[in-house]
Order: sequence, then structure tokens, then C-alpha cells
Amino acid sequence: MSVWPQYIRNYETYLRLERHLAANSVEAYLRDVSHLARYAETNNIEPTQVSQEDIQSLLVELNETEIAIATQKRILAGIRSFFHYLLLVDDIMESPAEFIDMPRNQQHLPDVLSDEEITAIQSTFDLSLPDQARNSVIIEVLYGCGLRVSELVNLKLSNIYDEEEALLITGKGDKQRWVPINQQALRQLKQYILTVRSQVQPQSGEEKFVFLSRRGHHLTRMFIFKFLKEAVEKAGIQKEVSPHSLRHSFATELVQNGADLRAVQQMLGHSSIKTTEIYTHISPKILRDTILTFHPHYKKK
Repeated sequence: MSVWPQYIRNYETYLRLERHLAANSVEAYLRDVSHLARYAETNNIEPTQVSQEDIQSLLVELNETEIAIATQKRILAGIRSFFHYLLLVDDIMESPAEFIDMPRNQQHLPDVLSDEEITAIQSTFDLSLPDQARNSVIIEVLYGCGLRVSELVNLKLSNIYDEEEALLITGKGDKQRWVPINQQALRQLKQYILTVRSQVQPQSGEEKFVFLSRRGHHLTRMFIFKFLKEAVEKAGIQKEVSPHSLRHSFATELVQNGADLRAVQQMLGHSSIKTTEIYTHISPKILRDTILTFHPHYKKK
């Protein structure tokens, strides 16, 4: 049984009675610590066992789920406060959060993967092994549909519409949108459900999720991040790749091949077209071909 709830209750008492914080401030601090508690409980880590590496892994996970940098900074500040409390009550000797740098705004776009690199990543999986067959399908769906990793791990069986060749996705703010799924990805997804998932006994409450672990739990974002990293290394790809790279590659391929930006915006689930515009960075080859084709002085003859 997890000890996290008791630690958090004690921390709440400290915030209210000793720091005299207002109710909304207490709620904010507890919300910040809940991210760490969720991560730690998933990995069977008690509050006094949390390491610096654990907190860094949590921050990577938060970043991969597109949580704003400002929010990440607040969460880290809340986590530091929690460990400061544990120091005060002598539960730990040093804070694992003390020397972790605050998250910084990304100054560059994620690396784009080519179609060939996606194939190379998938070729590292042994499809005769159920877990690896599942992982290959996950790559296909992330890249083929441009989903956020949080949307993929929460995908339900009822969200798959075969006849329409579409997925009903619940994104940020619980907003729903239709995302087309190509025939290849849909075929692989259905094959996974029939041959792999059908052999897994879902845990109570997990029956509705598409992607399950061998123990019957739906997958975590961090799990997908880790197996993708391993596959990228096996494929010999020298790029910084994360689940978000697949979403970025999806959008880049569409835009650079002439897709309407508004349509891409809708498929990605962006509330503002300005967010979608970050995917419109254009390769030097496209710029060169554009000049050669359309500029009157350089126009091809």
C-alpha cells in the first residue's frame, strides 16, 4: 500500500498550520506534488527514496506531454517545497530537488524524422514478441496520426471508427476532434487488438484502453518515451528523438507537401493557428526549388 497519501496529508497540515497559507495556495502546492506522487507510485518509489534522477525523469515526462515551461517551473518549485518540508521533519538528509535546474524555454524545434528513419525505428522491433509488436503499432499510430503521447496512452477501443477510418481523440481541455487514420495504421492497429491485446487480461478499470502492458495496465507516457529512445539508438539514428518528434514529423510532412495549415491545425488539436505555424519550418531544398520555379529571373526553362 502506498505511503504517499499520508505524507501528502502531513505536508498539507504543515502548509496550513505552520506556513499559514491560503486555501488556494495550499491547493496549488498539493497539485504540484501530485505529479511527483503519481510518477513515484507508478515506479514503486517512496517519498524518502526519490532521487535527483527521478525528478529529472518526471520533468522529461512533463515536457513530452507539452506542459508549458512556466507550469513546469511552478511544479518544480512545489516539489522543492515538499522536500524542504521533509528536511524539516528529518525524514530525509538532503533534498533531491536542490540542484536541479529550472526548465528552460526550448530554443529549437524538435528533430524531424524522415519516412525512412521511421521505418528503421520500426525494424528494430521483433514482431514475433507481443510487446514489441505493440510498440511498432504505437510508432505507426503516433507518426501516422500526429497524436500527443498523452492522447495515445488514453486512447479507448470505442474511439476507433473502422468505417470512417478515423479516431475520436480527446485532447487538451477535454476537447474532442476527429483524426483520420490511414489504412496501413488502421490495419496494424486492428491486428494488434486481435492478436496481442486479446491475450492480455486487463486489470479492473483498464478494460477500455487500447494499449496495455503485459500485466493489463494502460501504458504510461514515460514508458513510451523510454522504449522509443532505445529503438532510436538501435536504429543508429543520431537525433534527439521523443514521442513529440513523431507528432512534429507528421505535421512537417503534411505542410511541406502542400497540406492546408487550417486542416493540419484541426488534426493536431491546436486552438490557435499560431501554434501550428511552428511546424511550417521549410527545408532549404524547398526554398531553393520555390525560387527556381517561381522567380522570373531564375525560373526553370
